[in-house]
Amino acid sequence: MFQEVYFAGGCLWGVQEFMRHLPGVMTTEAGRANGSSNTTQGEYDGYAECVKTRFDPSRVTLEQLIDHLFEIIDPYSVNQQGPDVGEKYRTGIYSRDPNHLEAARQHLNRRPDAGKIVVEILPLSNYVKSDEEHQDRLTRNPNDYCHIPIDLLHKYRQQ
Repeated sequence: MFQEVYFAGGCLWGVQEFMRHLPGVMTTEAGRANGSSNTTQGEYDGYAECVKTRFDPSRVTLEQLIDHLFEIIDPYSVNQQGPDVGEKYRTGIYSRDPNHLEAARQHLNRRPDAGKIVVEILPLSNYVKSDEEHQDRLTRNPNDYCHIPIDLLHKYRQQ
C-alpha cells in the first residue's frame, strides 16, 4: 500500500525532479500546499510550492525521504531557497497522516542541529495541483531554471 507525503523545498520544479528519481518513490506531482482555501486559478495566497510524493514504505521510509529532502534544501533558511525568495519557497513536510507528522518531528528532533531547523511540519490543510506546464518541468525542459545544482539534482537518476 502506497503512502503520500508533501514536501516543500523551494521551487517545485527542482524538488519534483529530484524526488521522482528516488528509490521507492512511485509518483510525484507538482502543487501547492496549505494556503488560502479560497484561492482562484493562478493565485496561490499563502501556499508553499510542494511536491505530492507517493512512496512504497516497504522500499523507502519516510525518514529516508526526509534525509533526501535535506540533501537539496537549506533547512535553516526561512522563506528562501537559493535565489528564490518569498513565503511560497518555504520548506515543509505536510501530510494527512498524523503518524507521518509525528515521525517527521521525532526524526528532526534527533538531529544534532534540531534547534536551528525551520522546516514546517504541519497537517495538510489543502492542496492544489499545479498547471500541466509545471508537471515534470525539468524532465521535459532540462535546461530550464533550477536552484539545485545539476549533479545533485540527478544524483539518484538511473541512466
